[in-house]
Amino acid sequence: MEHACPGACPGGCEVDCVTCKPVCRCERPGAVCQDPRFIGGDGITFYFHGKKDKDFCLISDSNIHINAHFIGRRNENMKRDFTWVQSIAILFDKHQLFIGTLKTSTWDDSVDRLVLSFDGEPVNLPEIEGSRWQSTNLSISRAAETNNVIVEVEGKFKITAKVVPITEEDSRIHNYGITKEDCFAHLDLGFKFYSLSDEVNGVLGQTYSPGYVTRVKMGAHMPVMGGDRDFETSSLFAADCAVARFNSAVFYDKESMKILELPSLNCDSGIGGKGVVCKR
Repeated sequence: MEHACPGACPGGCEVDCVTCKPVCRCERPGAVCQDPRFIGGDGITFYFHGKKDKDFCLISDSNIHINAHFIGRRNENMKRDFTWVQSIAILFDKHQLFIGTLKTSTWDDSVDRLVLSFDGEPVNLPEIEGSRWQSTNLSISRAAETNNVIVEVEGKFKITAKVVPITEEDSRIHNYGITKEDCFAHLDLGFKFYSLSDEVNGVLGQTYSPGYVTRVKMGAHMPVMGGDRDFETSSLFAADCAVARFNSAVFYDKESMKILELPSLNCDSGIGGKGVVCKR
C-alpha cells in the first residue's frame, strides 16, 4: 500500500504500524528536530536551546549514554543562541558510535554530508538506498541514497538520522541570519529505545522515566526546558553531566582500552588528538 506524506512534513514521514497511516517524523515521541524541538517519551513537546559549540547529554542510563553537539548563531536581540544538533555520540557496552554532519555552504541533497564512525574507525556506506553496514549487533543502513540513515542495536535502540539545512525561507521567517557561507547543516533525529531503566535521565531521557512530571510551562507558545548545567558535558564523548547514569567504568578497564580508540580528545595537560587517553 502506497502512502503520501502529509503536506506539513518537511522532514519526511513514516508509517505508523498501529494506525497504518503516515505521520511526520518530527511529530513522534523521541523526535529531536529543528531548533531543537523535542517530543518527549511522554508525548509532550518542548524546546531545549543549550548553547552553541557546547555538548549536552540527551540520554543517560546504566547501559547507554547519548550526547549531542550543538552549533548555532547568536541573535543580538535575544538572550540565547539559535541552536541545532550537529552531531551525536552514542556510548553503549564498550563501544562508541559517532553520527555527524559536515559544514556546508550551499545545500545539495545529492551530496552526502554524513560522517559516521564506530570505535574510532570510519564507517563507509555506498550511496545506494538500502546499503547496509554491520558489526556484531550494530547495523547501519541508508534510508535514502544520501544524508539519511537508520542505526539499530538489537534490544537497545533504533535511531533515524537525517541531515537537513537551514533554508533561506527558514532563516527569513525566524530571523536566523543564515548566510551563503554556511547553511548550518544539522541532524533531524528520531529515537526509539527498547531497554531503558526507571532511572534514565538526560534532556530527552528523563521524559521516559515512569515518575517524570514535565518541568516545562504547558500552554506556552514555545515551552522551554531549562537546566543547561545539569545536562552539559565536558566533551562529546564524556559521560560526565550532572545527571549521568552511564556505567562509564567499562571504558577504563584494561581489556576495553585495547579496543577503544576515541577519534578526538583534549586533555587538561594540553595534549590531544586521535588515540589519546586522558587520565584523572
